[in-house]
Amino acid sequence: MRTVAVVGASLAGLSAARSLRKQGYDGRLVVIGDEPHRPYDRPPLSKEFLAGTIREADLALEADGEDLQAEWLLGVRAAGFDLGDRAVRLADGRSVRADGVVIATGATARMLPGSDGLAGVHTLRTLDDARALRADLTRGGRLVVIGGGFIGAEVASTAYGLGLDVTVVEAAPTPLAGPLGEVMGGVVSTLHADHGVRLLCGVGVKGLSGAARVEAVLLEDGRSIPADTVVVGVGARPCVEWLDGCGVALDDGVTCGADGRTSVAAVVAVGDCASWYDPVAGVHRRVEHWTGARERPDAAVAALLSGGAATPGVPKPPYFWSDQYGVRIQFAGHSAGADSVTVEEGLPDDRSFLAVYRRSGHPVAVLGMNQPRLFTRWRKQLAAATL
Repeated sequence: MRTVAVVGASLAGLSAARSLRKQGYDGRLVVIGDEPHRPYDRPPLSKEFLAGTIREADLALEADGEDLQAEWLLGVRAAGFDLGDRAVRLADGRSVRADGVVIATGATARMLPGSDGLAGVHTLRTLDDARALRADLTRGGRLVVIGGGFIGAEVASTAYGLGLDVTVVEAAPTPLAGPLGEVMGGVVSTLHADHGVRLLCGVGVKGLSGAARVEAVLLEDGRSIPADTVVVGVGARPCVEWLDGCGVALDDGVTCGADGRTSVAAVVAVGDCASWYDPVAGVHRRVEHWTGARERPDAAVAALLSGGAATPGVPKPPYFWSDQYGVRIQFAGHSAGADSVTVEEGLPDDRSFLAVYRRSGHPVAVLGMNQPRLFTRWRKQLAAATL
């Protein structure tokens, strides 16, 4: 391959570029990113960066002096892919012809309908999002977080630490029931009440009120929650619209094999936009976590450079962590399909415990709250069981 284009310049794209060089690719390497920034770390955006305890420079993912001998096209988004010409078309009219393509365009935060143009309403996905939200949080006052998932919970935790009056609104009966299951989702979500943060569950949001700036969140049950700032954390959608009609199979992201290969030869996908096949579960999944964006590009690049001849390994169980109210929450595996969950160490009431999810007696996931050593041991066991 004379030219490889990596479309996406966040962690997954950077990891793919690094892996290309590490695996011996010495041809032309072009990295395309829709943001003007060099690759940066996203997890601190909702925590340390939002709290003002780290600087933008501390978010940098590239090491000092690191040089991948790549052409960086930043601040321009991909607008299409011409399969016949093997060309990535850019929004500014340019195009990049490439023998191999790594799709790493990630995902974008879902907005609340009708919130466009209303000051004080935020999502949190990018550095620019975090800058704007941090500026609003310094105003103090009342924050309403719509969505009780991990991003929403982390923002609520950070805002609580900054002294804001915080309310979290979650449409589901139990926050985090999707990734953690209802029982443990409920346990983890008690952290809000522990710190005086109001948690309203089982009620949807009807809309927002305010003229130039948001003034309240209107709930479907008729209540109105006063708000000086609102954060919408209701999930993300994969950024794959630029691939519509080009021949790359799409279904809640880019449909991939267990090694990241797509339906088109010499095109692989990694990161939040990639729906990889899980050979253990027999389904395709998008894994929207830091670890997956860091680890899976190695397998995808091997498949790309070998033309698919490299034997794909079994992907490690997905792993993520969250820091909320001074508690480290860690999770690995898949809770879906588990028929039992048992606390193996500690007590949930102490917010320090380890729980194991099992299906037919076999461990399929593990959750830890302030149990990093024991969690790490169980995580290794879980990974070994999938090989």
